[in-house]
Amino acid sequence: MIKELTKAEEQIMLILWEMGEALVKDVIEKMKEPKPAYNTVSTVVRVLEGKGFVDHKAIGNTYIYFPIIKEADYKHFALDKVMNNYFENSYESLVSFLVKEKSMSNKELNELIQLAEKLKKDK
Repeated sequence: MIKELTKAEEQIMLILWEMGEALVKDVIEKMKEPKPAYNTVSTVVRVLEGKGFVDHKAIGNTYIYFPIIKEADYKHFALDKVMNNYFENSYESLVSFLVKEKSMSNKELNELIQLAEKLKKDK
């Protein structure tokens, strides 16, 4: 079962999903300033390992970390959580929110409708 990520964990997972695999120092290099300390990132990576999001392979004394939860699977989990908690599992409520609160243009709305129709056909 997928667990919710903290902001720090999510930031590291986004980097690992992008890179495929990385050393802790590689993850830090990809992070924005101010960069966290090596020990901080290393601790978060080990927490992610404990949560079942990443695994590692050892090469000598060096650990190379890689994701074992797919980014798409986490996106589904996160969207389901948002839909359930904020939109009563209603895509109509979600789209209504996007149109009203995010000033979605008619063009964007039409593109969204076309995409939904295409995806429905492809199912």
